[in-house]
Amino acid sequence: MIQVAINGYGTIGKRVADAVREQPDMEVLGVAKTRPNFEAETAIEKGFPLYAAVEERADQFGDAGLEIAGPVEELVEDADIVVDATPSGIGAQNKELYEEYDTPALYQGGEDADLVDVSFNARSNFEDAVGADHVRVVSCNTTGLSRVLAPLREAYGVEKVRATLVRRGGDPGQTSRGPINDILPNPVTIPSHHGPDVETIFDDLDIDTLGMKVPATLMHMHSLNVTLSEEVDASEVRDLFAEESRLFLIPERMDIDGSGKLKEYAHDSGRPRGDIWENCIWEESISTVGADLYLFQGIHQESDVVPENIDAIRAVLGEADAEESIETTDGTIGIGL
Repeated sequence: MIQVAINGYGTIGKRVADAVREQPDMEVLGVAKTRPNFEAETAIEKGFPLYAAVEERADQFGDAGLEIAGPVEELVEDADIVVDATPSGIGAQNKELYEEYDTPALYQGGEDADLVDVSFNARSNFEDAVGADHVRVVSCNTTGLSRVLAPLREAYGVEKVRATLVRRGGDPGQTSRGPINDILPNPVTIPSHHGPDVETIFDDLDIDTLGMKVPATLMHMHSLNVTLSEEVDASEVRDLFAEESRLFLIPERMDIDGSGKLKEYAHDSGRPRGDIWENCIWEESISTVGADLYLFQGIHQESDVVPENIDAIRAVLGEADAEESIETTDGTIGIGL
């Protein structure tokens, strides 16, 4: 069994821990937190050994009535691999720790691409991560874009991508985020960081991205225009996407007209936390004009990178190829709405 350490047990870390627990070839060695809170308590309730990420704050856990298994250094030393799910910028600070104990590490999309050996998306470049010491699982938006572009590149070729990303202001639990009553160009300059980030997966891709932030918390929304290398009928693209396990085509009959109903559907379907690991593409939005493809897709920013982290674990350790890993991950966590 692969012994997985998870450093950072917040929005992403707790979801990755739950997903690791479902895998037949992995187990959670422990999780690390910087301070006691409700997530630390639920980690212990779930049976995950809890480690102190900051030595100077270790006594806070005892004061809160929470038993810790030790310092994060012990967790890293004993692990086969670390999933760093700490806030943006902290992963870079932790790299030295992982190198000290010669433990390979996965980082999240908020870290700079030059921190790592390779940026990772399971559908697009799984093999590039085999044997790497430091791998970055790209952000929720880059993950969503990469999942769509990979099959399009393979089937038709891609000449140009233009994407407008309407981004939620913050996650439901991020009470300090905004805007509250505004619509912000974010950034106001072109491109947003998402295009260059996608190019860390496809280094020959021509892509422009624009970003906006809106007063919402549920999901991101992408308006996508892809110029293909050949003219294609929209029905062919729908059929192509239908073969991709991590692309959910929302049928018109469901009457799902936005993120609110999507999240409601996820809850009604029994998804943990109402998570949606797949890209959610409105089927009727898939349109073509000559070689230009258009579509809308929703991206659940709290969860779409979770299966990618699981696949990255196997890639780094050479435990499976892409097809085998994706199939295992999808089957165990329940991908397929």
